[in-house]
Amino acid sequence: MWKRCEAMTRTNLTHALQEALRTALITAGLCFPLLVLRLEQDSSNQLTLQQRWSWLVFAVIGLSVARFVGLVLQDWRARAPRAEKPIAPTRPQLARAVSIFGLIALFAFPLVVLAFLGPSGSLKWINNYGVQILIYVMLGWGLNIVVGLAGLLDLGYVAFYAVGAYAYALLSTHFGLSFWLCLPLSGLLAATWGVLLGFPVLRLRGDYLAIVTLAFGEIIRLILINWTDVTNGSAGISSIPRITFFGLPFTAADNGFAATFALEFSPIHRTIFLFYLIACLALLTNFITLRLVRLPVGRAWEALREDEIACRALGLNTTRVKLTAFALGAMFAGFAGAFFAVRQNFVNPDSFTFLESATILAIVVLGGMGSQLGVALAAVVMVGGTEILRELDFLKLIFGVNFDPAQYRMLIFGMAMVAIMIWKPRGLISTRTPSLFLKERKNIAASHVGEGRG
Repeated sequence: MWKRCEAMTRTNLTHALQEALRTALITAGLCFPLLVLRLEQDSSNQLTLQQRWSWLVFAVIGLSVARFVGLVLQDWRARAPRAEKPIAPTRPQLARAVSIFGLIALFAFPLVVLAFLGPSGSLKWINNYGVQILIYVMLGWGLNIVVGLAGLLDLGYVAFYAVGAYAYALLSTHFGLSFWLCLPLSGLLAATWGVLLGFPVLRLRGDYLAIVTLAFGEIIRLILINWTDVTNGSAGISSIPRITFFGLPFTAADNGFAATFALEFSPIHRTIFLFYLIACLALLTNFITLRLVRLPVGRAWEALREDEIACRALGLNTTRVKLTAFALGAMFAGFAGAFFAVRQNFVNPDSFTFLESATILAIVVLGGMGSQLGVALAAVVMVGGTEILRELDFLKLIFGVNFDPAQYRMLIFGMAMVAIMIWKPRGLISTRTPSLFLKERKNIAASHVGEGRG
């Protein structure tokens, strides 16, 4: 028996060494043009080819060793005896405590940053991190209705985002309407386009639905570019009216926000107000979504996601179910688009490309489809992670003063994304709790979710 186990161990070690060698070869082939070769300008403004073989050696050794250690640990965990443990039920008190702590941290974030860094130092953190992350959290929760709850793959979600942004830009610049009036109108117009998209694709599923929604997103973008009489084409719409605090502008005038409340004028006031505004909009999206899930329409979305044929057999109107999912998801995207326009004071078609739709969809998939908490965590990881990776100046101490961290920011982020999907293939929150339960509430195992029995 011992000899048999020893032979199996040797076989697994040989396999791990072979995989490590294969990883080293693949890394050398892929990273050779990126890490070894670099063009530099000399004093005479001529390009010279610089070779950095040490970088390639570090990458090959690091990835091959990581692959070998990972396979060995995987084999060791597979051999370790472990008893089957039932999935622990959810604890409402713990979930409520986590939610309260998260809300306190969210609303205290700008004040804490302002207290430690001052008005000038905190502007970047509140705007680039806080506001930007919350926009994608809201977009992720809106798309989670369509993809995570109803199971409809949508690759053109950014089109509704664009409709909301241009709706506010046009209504405010041409008709002088305030943001508070344009916000519901933007959501209503985006929901109308969601219904218009839903009608032609009611009979489509899977890849065919994804192709049609992708085409819809590109059609909207091309309309924004070519309908120059209304949208001003690629030049976009500028001079969009800024947001006010219920009529008080964030200016240094006597009737401004700072003068009214006897404060010293600072541009940080507008940024903090925008932070709390998008935080309230995102929480409103989460609140409405959680309430809808418990209603018959939410249970109909879950039934449609699990099995459309069984959903029809139960007598549910799948047409109506799909349209409600598209309309509500588009409405929240319209709200986010109106906020984006008032925050930037400028919109153009370049802000609504397919890459934005892919980013929002990646947030939903990475977080765990159907999980509100998972989507929020994924938005923090993806959006906040890319912003934090801009601050990689400490790497110059390792690779030299000529190393530019910004050039490798997306490469590092992509490798981190691949690692997360290997570690958690079904998302950060892979379990799912049904809205209805018999006798006691139970989580659904990740394996059952993957097999479609959830």
